[in-house]
Amino acid sequence: MRSPDSSSPKPAPGGAAVATALPGARAPAPVPTFEITLRVNRKSHTLAVEPRVTLLDLLRERLGLTGTKKGCNYGECGACTVHLDGRAVNACMVLAVQADGREVTTIEGLAEGDRLHPVQQAFVEHDALQCGFCTPGQIMSAVACIEEGHAGSEAEIREWMSGNLCRCSAYPQIVEAVKAAAAAMRKGARRKAG
Repeated sequence: MRSPDSSSPKPAPGGAAVATALPGARAPAPVPTFEITLRVNRKSHTLAVEPRVTLLDLLRERLGLTGTKKGCNYGECGACTVHLDGRAVNACMVLAVQADGREVTTIEGLAEGDRLHPVQQAFVEHDALQCGFCTPGQIMSAVACIEEGHAGSEAEIREWMSGNLCRCSAYPQIVEAVKAAAAAMRKGARRKAG
């Protein structure tokens, strides 16, 4: 896995738009843009982005993937959790240029057609949501929690899911959903292997 700093995006042709200035004021320097290519939910995208644009803003504003929520915008609530090269990250804390050449999975990329991912199905079956705002981030973290082998007990699930806040306090249902999804995913893996 590449570290976030190992990407080297290319400057995009044409630079950035120039803002109009008040008479007598110096025009601000144009902000450079960089051309990046990334795969989001198994589809390749090439875009010109300013270096200050976060992965969260790129997903929501440029690609229209609004399932990833903007909560605190400081990496503290987990509402913006996505997978970057298979690892859960807070998209508000990753610059878009750091995702150059990498694979991003959002909540929109979990289901296969009309068939929900086992974690999505478990959240529905265990009523692991109330207002639903934190649910996409909770689900993305839960998938990583299970896939990384951290769903062995309720205490372990609570520890590994602790970076995701739920203002409605649906934590007991979330833990039950993660346990059920982990069991379903283990059962599915055994079926594929046998």
